[in-house]
Amino acid sequence: MSFPKVDIVNYRAIWFGISLAVTIPGIIAVVLCFVQFGAPLKPGIDFTGGSIMQYQFTKPVELQAIRETLEQGGFHGSQVQEAKIGGDRVIVMRTKAAASDKDDEVQKKKLDATLLQKFGEYHLLSRDKVSGVVGPELLSSGLIALFVTLGAMVLYIGSRFQYDFAVWAIVALFHDVLVLVGVFAILGLVFGTEVDSLFISAILTVVGFSVHDTIVVFDRVRENMKFVGSRVIDPSTGNETRKTFGDVANDSVNQTLARSIYTSLTVIITLSALYIFGGVTTRDFVLAMLIGIFSGTYSSIFNASCLLVWWRERKAGGAKSAKAAATATA
Repeated sequence: MSFPKVDIVNYRAIWFGISLAVTIPGIIAVVLCFVQFGAPLKPGIDFTGGSIMQYQFTKPVELQAIRETLEQGGFHGSQVQEAKIGGDRVIVMRTKAAASDKDDEVQKKKLDATLLQKFGEYHLLSRDKVSGVVGPELLSSGLIALFVTLGAMVLYIGSRFQYDFAVWAIVALFHDVLVLVGVFAILGLVFGTEVDSLFISAILTVVGFSVHDTIVVFDRVRENMKFVGSRVIDPSTGNETRKTFGDVANDSVNQTLARSIYTSLTVIITLSALYIFGGVTTRDFVLAMLIGIFSGTYSSIFNASCLLVWWRERKAGGAKSAKAAATATA
């Protein structure tokens, strides 16, 4: 299947407008998260400390009743979700860390006794705990990994391509990260969605996928740069023109368009199946991957090459203006 040729470069104002329409609400949501949570996103227990518990009750229970029990037991701000494990209904509880380990153990014992009294027999499937000290270390390590990754990509792209190729490829990457963070900031404000260490992993994966797609496009642009200035005859009018860098970039994007869409589509199908049929513990991670893949594909096709063309045209216009000014002065 072949796609019709799309004039991407000449309509770059539209693509940039779409990106701004997506990123600006996300930036506002990030600011609001700073005000409300003291962080750009609503932090999960991986960063604040707490516990994740999975209970399987022998009798049907209501989620709201579980939430009320947690509030009465001192677990304020806890999250209660329903999941399916092996076809069985499981209640997943996320609670914040207590003031000390001793207080935490006392609260957990009281909670187990209360659950047994109110809802009957149950099986405790798992109880994972993250201390409030480990959380900040996970966050700082994840941020360091992100910046090291971006720095390594700048060095690699700058050595393989020209400097402006590297700059605009990284700008496209920041766009993808900003879109992903902005969407989750909105979800955190509206639905209380929290982020954990898997979210950092999702960001790093999205960055790798996006830069791979951008490099494919830029590699084709570099191969086709030899055609800049070549003659082109319009078949309808017979007029002769010269190919500009924008024409070459547009041809290059169209030559890789089918490959980019097919590659992204296979990943999206896989992630969609995992989101629908996977467990609740990985659902937010898969959602972050889906958003990142959509954004990465969009930025590689519509943003990276258009930004590069805009920059080259701006430089060419500045050079012409300087030459004209020098000629006039002489």
